[in-house]
Amino acid sequence: MTFVEVLVLKHAQASSIAITFDVLATANRLRQSAGRAPPFAVGVTGSGARSVQGLMRAALPTGTGDGEPSLVIVPGLGLSDEASMAQGLARRGAVEGRERLLHAAAAGAEIATSCSGTFLVAEAGLLQGRRATTTWWLAPLFRQRYPGVKLDTDALIVRDGLITTAGAAMAHLDLMLALVARHAGRPLADLCAQYLLLDERRSQARYMALGHLAAGDERVARAERFARHRLEAGFTMDDLAEAACLSPRTFARRLQQTLGMSPVRFVQKLRVERAVELLETTRLPFGTIAQRVGYAEPSTLRRLIRREHGAEPRRFRGKRHAGDALSS
Repeated sequence: MTFVEVLVLKHAQASSIAITFDVLATANRLRQSAGRAPPFAVGVTGSGARSVQGLMRAALPTGTGDGEPSLVIVPGLGLSDEASMAQGLARRGAVEGRERLLHAAAAGAEIATSCSGTFLVAEAGLLQGRRATTTWWLAPLFRQRYPGVKLDTDALIVRDGLITTAGAAMAHLDLMLALVARHAGRPLADLCAQYLLLDERRSQARYMALGHLAAGDERVARAERFARHRLEAGFTMDDLAEAACLSPRTFARRLQQTLGMSPVRFVQKLRVERAVELLETTRLPFGTIAQRVGYAEPSTLRRLIRREHGAEPRRFRGKRHAGDALSS
């Protein structure tokens, strides 16, 4: 049996907390229904522990409090911008939470978190020099606060040693299933997914809004606006750097720091984002859409859409028209 400690801070993300206990409880019930011992004992700590006692009881059996947990899960913190993050991480509960994480890590525990919870783990210094991910729209702030972390915002889940991080809020589902698979076996994780009606997602890249990310750096935002207005006409990487009033080398470095990608990848994602919008909102032929976003060969755009979204272009055709029809 794996002893799981759920470290809940006051005002933590309600959905993340509920997902944690729901998946653990489901895994325990399914294993017990097969006549076997439940795989997880669950305990809760942190400044928000008292408010989630009922959810914890749903994930019985509970931990006895003896010994150290082998897995510590940190639900999302419920902090969504720079000001609230700075204030939240300075609170007494967050400071005590960092100390708890350091103690658990020193004892050999695995640590897992998602969304803004990654900030607490990074604040404890446990991600220094490691790969990690976090919710995509907090990525610029994360890079600013923790430059020593190798952030991969395309990834839905990143495991580096005994620390596992996941992306935006609903990626906590994927994180929990990965933990069930690791500690209780893939068949049980798959069964949990079936009971909870979860599908498999491999990346949060398709959900990123580049305009939101670029807004974290005015120079990058200038380049983003320049590129969006010239997708069809075309431009060079030097033109993009000039629009940002930076040298090409400095622009590339600034883009990597802000968005975690190269200028070429940045432009590709802008073109794909616009192409998907046109697929959803117009009936233009795919070849025409490719030209509108700057590709002479439709096959190039088709390949990039597959890479970024894991789907064929036809999957996006007319989506917003269908939504309008349903709402009318």
